[in-house]
This record gives sequence, structure tokens and C-alpha cells, in this order.
Amino acid sequence: MRAGTITRMAMAMITGTATMMAMGTTTGMDMRTITGMDMRTTTIMAPAAAGTTTPTIITITVTTTRARTTTITTTMGTLTPVAGTGMAPDPVVPLLAWLSPGFPVGAYAYSHGLEWAVEAGDVRDEDSLATWLESLLVEGFGRSDAILCAASYRATLAADWTAIGEVNDLALALAPAAELRLETSQQGRSFLDAVAATWPHPALSEAAGRLDEVAYPVALGLAAGSHRLPLGVTLRAYLTALAQALVSAAIRLAPIGQTAGQRVVAGLVPALGRVAAEAEIAGLDEVGGATLRADLGAMLHETQYTRLFRS
Repeated sequence: MRAGTITRMAMAMITGTATMMAMGTTTGMDMRTITGMDMRTTTIMAPAAAGTTTPTIITITVTTTRARTTTITTTMGTLTPVAGTGMAPDPVVPLLAWLSPGFPVGAYAYSHGLEWAVEAGDVRDEDSLATWLESLLVEGFGRSDAILCAASYRATLAADWTAIGEVNDLALALAPAAELRLETSQQGRSFLDAVAATWPHPALSEAAGRLDEVAYPVALGLAAGSHRLPLGVTLRAYLTALAQALVSAAIRLAPIGQTAGQRVVAGLVPALGRVAAEAEIAGLDEVGGATLRADLGAMLHETQYTRLFRS
């Protein structure tokens, strides 16, 4: 029996009808095999009940043992209210705020090696920029970041601090150059501190105390998981924000104009959607990339004579 079938059955058991499943939003699925157990966890956001503004979060865990005994565990909760308002947020609104250029993470200071690529002549116009960014985001750090973000999200839902620490250690270790480690750790720390201060949640306060260096995608997974935001939407928003930030850097480096830059972003959206969908169900064993020239460029950027960016 497929997980989707079991989930629909579980929803019917809870509500007496499958209507809520149709109306709700699936926000994340974790598929793991642990000592002979097949575990699937699905988080669903159902619409607010009549007379309320707070959507209901329903988490269904389906566990099948080696002996094929199936247990369905259901927990219910609500989205964390926005500080000072008493109202639960629309799941998209926090992401619009967190991934906005105005959110204080310092993204404007980094180019992820793009500055070297412009200097070397690899990126010189709209077409070459589109090719470079697609490689970075689909075959390089963008894909890995999305998988790491998803792993952090799932570990946050499970309140598994050991797993969160392991994911964070892996994310930091994967940075191929000193400047790229600074890029992810500085933005991650700034992001976590800013979200904990402005969109508070006990898990974020605990994470801020437990983690010294924190990678940016791990911090985003912590925040989205704590506030039960949809994982798929979070990953698509994150990858699009990365594309926007890199295009902004390219515009300042002058190989393209603003309209051309937005064409590049729009052209990347379908590929980024596919990456997000794959990352949502991928495991950490699938982390990895093949953007060697970009990685070498990030190392060479450290000694580049004239620089606008920190990476």
C-alpha cells in the first residue's frame, strides 16, 4: 500500500471524510528505514476552523515493522502566531519576509564566486550568466543546500538535536573554499538570530544557544520547521531567492542589465522547481555537486586584486 493511500485512510479516520486532505496542504514527507522499520511522516495544514484564524497542523506518522504491522500516529497542533498579533501567519508571508533582500543576513555582500567568473570572462552576457547560474543551482551548491535544508526541517519537526547538529556539521564541511564557508555561516548565524528575535519560537531560541556556526540552509530549515511552513514552498522560495541574489550581484558587476537579469531568473524557475521537488524527498547521501570550475573560482577569488564582494 502506498504512503498516499495510507494517509488518505488516516485522514478519513480522523475526520470521517477525506475532505480535509483535499483542502489541506502537504508540507513535508520524511521516508526513512530504521532497524527494519519503514516510517513515513506527512504534515498537513488544514484550513482554519469556523470562527478562528489559526490553521490546524496535522502530523501523521505511519510506521510499518518488519513483521508488516502498521501503526498510524496522529498529532495535531497550530501554526505559531506572529509575535504581537495573536494571528497565525499565512505560510508564504514569513518566507517573503525571511528571503527578502531587506532581511538582515548580508546576502548583498556575497557573489559565491561569480565575481571571479566575470573577471575570468566565463560570465560576460545574459546567456553565459544563465548557464553559470543553472550549473550552480541545479548541479552545485543550490541542490545540496536544498537537500540540507529539507534534512534540517525534518529533524526540527522531530526535535532531533543530534540530527540537526550532524546536518549542520555536514553543511559547513561541504563548503569548498574559506570564503564560501564564511558566506554560509555568516548568513546562517544572522538569519537564525534575526528570525529568533522577530518570529520567535522556543526551538529557534534553543537552536541559537546550541549552534555556534550555523549554515544558512540549516538555519532556514530550522525556522521553517519550527513554524511548520510548507517544506516544498520553502525550498522553492529559497532557491529562487538564491537566484535573485546572484543575479543582483551580476547586475552590480555589470555584464547584464536589470531586465536581462530578471529574464535569467524567470528562465531558471522551472529547473529550480524540479530541484526543490527532488530535494524534498532526498536523503543526505544524495548531497553533492559537479561545479569544479566554480569551486576553484571561489578559491581564486580570495586573492583577486579588485573585489566588490566577500566571496
